Amino acid sequence: MAGKKKSSKSKAESKVKETEEKVLNEEVNAEEKSEETAAESQEVNESTEENGEETKKTKEQEKIEELEDRVKRQLAEFENFRKRTDKEKEMMFETGAKSVLEKILPIVDNFERGLANIKPEEESDPHVEGMRMIYKQLMGELEKLEVKPIEAVGSEFNPDFHNAIMQEASDEYESGFVSKELQKGYMYRDSVLRHSMVAVVP
Repeated sequence: MAGKKKSSKSKAESKVKETEEKVLNEEVNAEEKSEETAAESQEVNESTEENGEETKKTKEQEKIEELEDRVKRQLAEFENFRKRTDKEKEMMFETGAKSVLEKILPIVDNFERGLANIKPEEESDPHVEGMRMIYKQLMGELEKLEVKPIEAVGSEFNPDFHNAIMQEASDEYESGFVSKELQKGYMYRDSVLRHSMVAVVP
């Protein structure tokens, strides 16, 4: 009997020990799992933070690019406006200058008519010399303003520069050429200020 009791006691102690070891192992496993879960959670959090920062950076970059594009567009619009304004100013100046110069041309015509009718004995007259000096000065100023006479006599008739008001036979010039200039024409830079009035050989 005593041997059986001892054996039963030993078995009971063995089971208790096994149970304790099992519980201990489970606790250890639970701690390891807990640590793994915590590590995974930390990794997820870090990844989420990184993704959040990347998203934030991407949005900021998009905003910067949008602002840069807007500034470039505004600069381009301003440059186009400046060019258009400069062109309009230049056109207004050209129109105003041509209008003034057109009013001066009849004065030039009168000077030329007056000088053409001077008699040889009047050449030394101080008034005649004064007229020639004023005419020379006037033509010099017009030349500085890029006003130049249009070539007419001896050149082929060109409706862009000449205004034919009569036909005249000529032994000196061929058909279609200007034989006589009745009123001098002028160019202002690259445009016609006044067409030449001419006679053309038929």
